[in-house]
Amino acid sequence: MTSHIMPTYARQTVTFERGEGAWLWDSQGKRYLDALSGIAVCNLGHAHPAVHEAICLQSQKLIHTSNLYGVKLQEELADKLCHLSGMDNVFFCNSGTEANEAAIKIARKYGHEKGLDQPVIITMDKSFHGRTMGALSATGNIKVKQGFAPLLPGFIHVPYNDIAAISKAIAADKNIVAILVEPIQGEGGVNIPDANYLNQIRALCDEHKLLMMLDEIQTGIGRTGRFLAYQHNEILPDVCTLAKALGNGLPIGACMARGKAAAILTAGNHGSTFGGNPLACSAALAVIDTLTSTNLITEANDKGKRICDAITQNTSGNQQIVSIRHQGLMIGIELSTPCSELVGKALEKGLLINVTADNTIRLLPPLLINDEQILLLSETLSALIQAHTH
Repeated sequence: MTSHIMPTYARQTVTFERGEGAWLWDSQGKRYLDALSGIAVCNLGHAHPAVHEAICLQSQKLIHTSNLYGVKLQEELADKLCHLSGMDNVFFCNSGTEANEAAIKIARKYGHEKGLDQPVIITMDKSFHGRTMGALSATGNIKVKQGFAPLLPGFIHVPYNDIAAISKAIAADKNIVAILVEPIQGEGGVNIPDANYLNQIRALCDEHKLLMMLDEIQTGIGRTGRFLAYQHNEILPDVCTLAKALGNGLPIGACMARGKAAAILTAGNHGSTFGGNPLACSAALAVIDTLTSTNLITEANDKGKRICDAITQNTSGNQQIVSIRHQGLMIGIELSTPCSELVGKALEKGLLINVTADNTIRLLPPLLINDEQILLLSETLSALIQAHTH
C-alpha cells in the first residue's frame, strides 16, 4: 500500500492499536512489552486511568482559547512545576524542541542585554536538543545536521563530561553567555557524567555570570529517580527544559526559568498558539499528581538497578559488552559492535527496545513496570544479546 506520509522515519513494520500499562497490542492482536515508553514519554504507561479521565473531562469543557486570555489550568501547572523544581516561572509550548528554542532565545537576549552583539552558547559533543534550526544548531551530532547548512551561528561544542574543555572555551571567547547541557545524554548513547559534573558547571556559570541551561526533556519527570535529574546534585539551573513525559503522550513542553533568566522574555518576545492549552495542561496535571502521590519516582532507581543486575548476571563473561549503565530507569547497554538489528529481533520476541549511537541498547521502560515485567524484559533481552554476540 502506497503511503502519502513523508518518509522521515525508518519505521518498524508494526502498528499498535491499544495499550495498557507497560503492554501494547498490535493490529494482529500480538502483545508487546514496551521498554521504550514512546521514547521516554509514557512514564505512566499506556491508557493510565488518571490521564484518561483528565483528558476526557477537559475535552468536554474546553480544549483551546489561545494565550490571548488567561488559562487557569496553565497557571495551576506552572505553580506545581515551580514548586517541584525550585524555578520561578514557565513558558509552555508543544515539544522539547520548542522548549529548547525558548531557552536559546533567553540566552541570546540575555547576551544582548549585557551588550554582546554575537552571544555564544556552549553545548556538548554527542548532544541532541531537537530538529528545528536553532535546536539543531545547538545539537552536537554531525550526522543529524548533514544537508541542512547553513546552520545558526552562536554555538561552540565541547566534549561531554569535560570541565577543562568548558573552562578553556570560556577563557577563549568573551561572547559566551550560557552553557546548555543534558544531565544524561540520551540520544548520544545514555552517557552518564561524573557525579559532580553539573555542580562544576554551576560553579563556572556563577563565576562567569553565565546561564546554566539544562535540557531535561528525556531525564525529567521522574525518569532518573528524582523529579528532575539535577536534583541528584542539589543545585538549581537558571533555565530547564521539559517535554516528553510531562503529558504522558499528549504534546506539551515547558521552558522553566529562575532568577535573572526568569525576567528576560517579556510580552511580544515569544509565543505559541497551542502552548499550554487546557487539554494538554489537564494531562500534565494528572501526570504530576499521580507521580507525587505514589512511590513510582523513588522506586525508579531500584527497578533500574534490578534490570541492569539481571542482564549483567545473565550475560556474565560476554566480552562484547562494554558497559551496562543506568540512572533510574534510563538504561544503556553498550556493545563493542553495532547492534541496530536487535531492535527488529526484540520486536519478534514481543519486546520494544531502541538502539542509539549505533551500539548502545537504550531502555526507557515506564516507571510502573512491575516485577514480572522486569524479569521478562531482563531474560528476553539477555538472550538476544547473547545470541547476537556469539
